[in-house]
Amino acid sequence: MTTMNTPTTTDTLSSYNPSTGELVGTVPVTPVSEIDGMIAKAHQAQIAWAALSAQERAEMLKPAGEKLLERADELGRILSLEQGKPLAEGIGEVKGCGNRMNDEVDEVVKAMIPDVLTDEAVESTLYYDPFGVCATITPWNFPALMPHWTIVPALVAGNTVILKPSEQTPLIADAYVKILNEFLPEGVLQIIHGEDDQGKALVAGDVNMIAFTGSKTAGQHIMAAAAPGLKRLILELGSKDPCVVLEGADLDKAAAFCANNSMRNCGQVCVSTERIYVQDTIKDEFMSKLVDLVKDYKVGDCLEEGVTIGPMVMREQKAHVLAQIEDAKAKGAKVVLGDTPMDGNFVEPTILDNLNHTMDIMTIETFGPVACIQTVKDAEEAIELANDTEYGLGAVFFGEEQLVRTLARRSTAGMVGVNKSLGGASGTPWVGARKSGIGYHSGPLGHRQFCQLRVVSTNR
Repeated sequence: MTTMNTPTTTDTLSSYNPSTGELVGTVPVTPVSEIDGMIAKAHQAQIAWAALSAQERAEMLKPAGEKLLERADELGRILSLEQGKPLAEGIGEVKGCGNRMNDEVDEVVKAMIPDVLTDEAVESTLYYDPFGVCATITPWNFPALMPHWTIVPALVAGNTVILKPSEQTPLIADAYVKILNEFLPEGVLQIIHGEDDQGKALVAGDVNMIAFTGSKTAGQHIMAAAAPGLKRLILELGSKDPCVVLEGADLDKAAAFCANNSMRNCGQVCVSTERIYVQDTIKDEFMSKLVDLVKDYKVGDCLEEGVTIGPMVMREQKAHVLAQIEDAKAKGAKVVLGDTPMDGNFVEPTILDNLNHTMDIMTIETFGPVACIQTVKDAEEAIELANDTEYGLGAVFFGEEQLVRTLARRSTAGMVGVNKSLGGASGTPWVGARKSGIGYHSGPLGHRQFCQLRVVSTNR
């Protein structure tokens, strides 16, 4: 693994390829002293921006979707080089943003249409008005999609936006913002680059709302910092998603889901399957199918042909994953597949068996390519263990349809899949429960989270 000696300075933020350690590019660091001025500029721009109709704002964004598609190969390569995911996935992420733009902005416009309630005496109109300036702080694991999910609805709702992307993936975020700004008025969308100091200054500044995706700990700090100003919050935080596999399950389908959802993006997905509870009577058959699938994954550089899993985004993340594996082994876990040392930021896809909740890997977020199996005797034990977490983002249940539907309603997760992934129908919001989040985004209900509900009532 080669490393270019171009450090991040107080003036420059450097982005490195996690596969090779080589420099991908740099962006200027935003001086903390300039952030209040940027927020003031956003407030001033918001006056004219909010005066437009939602449809007018949406029409300005539609050409940006076309431009994202035109440049998807170029931008996808930048994304993969600085984040590490295979090139096809990087290009696919950018294309997903572009392909969805028209439908998404139209969906936001529809969500902004006022609702009218009446009774015998009063007519009330429910308006969905902008808050003002929205600060959005996004992570590195989906560095185009995560900004897109918050920026687009915030803008169409009439807010102006200041994005602070992860310092691990500044280049793709910068390129995304530049494309949107080709079609937006000055000051409506701005970007801040830097590390903790810049993020803290943005949160402490005169913004009206904050949309954040990241760790529980960072979310708690943001919530505390936002409290004096009672700033509106949308927080998508950590997770420790379970998958339960019981008698009556389609084991081919269950194993395919668990393999993909434990390993994709090197396990660096907010709804990765991090705990798998399998009924003892079907355990051996399920395990055999899972091993057959995971052993075919190919680890390597994002540009290498046939690679299905890239590197961890940084060495600290790799160290965290390996420490959890070692802790589990020391407490009795059995390595079924993988756990072979690899150079650089790479981690071999690993399957662990004989796990229990005394092990960190079953209770603390992993964010790595590890499938963790714990045996259960029945559905009751499975749901008890699945809910034995402070988190509640997603959960998936495989088994006899009626039984797993019943278990799904007992789950403490915000999103639950029954004999399928947790992905919902078109228009479904992305919802976290417990310590996995506050508020939600996506779909008409999620878009309205970027709005101040205002009720105007008159006599009939």
